[in-house]
Amino acid sequence: MREEDSLKYPGPLGDMEVRRHTTTTRVPLGLESGQLVVSRNRKWNGKAHWVVPGRYLGEDRHGWWIFQGTNEFCSRPGAAFYTKSDAVLLVPRSGHWVATFYDDAHPNRVRVYVDLAVAHEWTAIRAGLTEFHVIDMDLDVIRTAARGVFVDDEDEFAEHSAAMNYPSSLVNLIQDEADQLYQAVKAQQAPFDGTDAEWFSKGRK
Repeated sequence: MREEDSLKYPGPLGDMEVRRHTTTTRVPLGLESGQLVVSRNRKWNGKAHWVVPGRYLGEDRHGWWIFQGTNEFCSRPGAAFYTKSDAVLLVPRSGHWVATFYDDAHPNRVRVYVDLAVAHEWTAIRAGLTEFHVIDMDLDVIRTAARGVFVDDEDEFAEHSAAMNYPSSLVNLIQDEADQLYQAVKAQQAPFDGTDAEWFSKGRK
């Protein structure tokens, strides 16, 4: 471990053991309920995007659930804010997406926000701290109380497809998956069927 890493990610007091980062894809290693999980997004060209902290809750047949509570500090280059509502993040076992579920306190009345994303990767930094990384692919499937279900940022997806040279196979994959997710959210198919409620309850204990 580099010296700067040991300063950023120190072990418990008096623990001088060298700890190495452990990376997996799709399946995390050694997650324990309550531990810190920092979700980091980036764009296809490597540019940093949103960073959102949370607490790991557990897993089910859909994937791994992370509680992101009110007043957490979230940031990306050029923007930052404290959250105004509770949320739970689902990292799915398969598929090119991640989903965030919000409670009634969300200021824009968003209920479900699905980010199309690829390259899911978990990195165990040290005991009690894991990072989850993903590449954000622009398109979002959103359900709000006022507007219902819709696909957002299609213009951004088209722009970035050209500017960042997305492979044509990736463009087709993301468009197809967005269509499938739109139908799933609209029809309230699992896990978009209220499954998140039990995880909100667990996160608020």
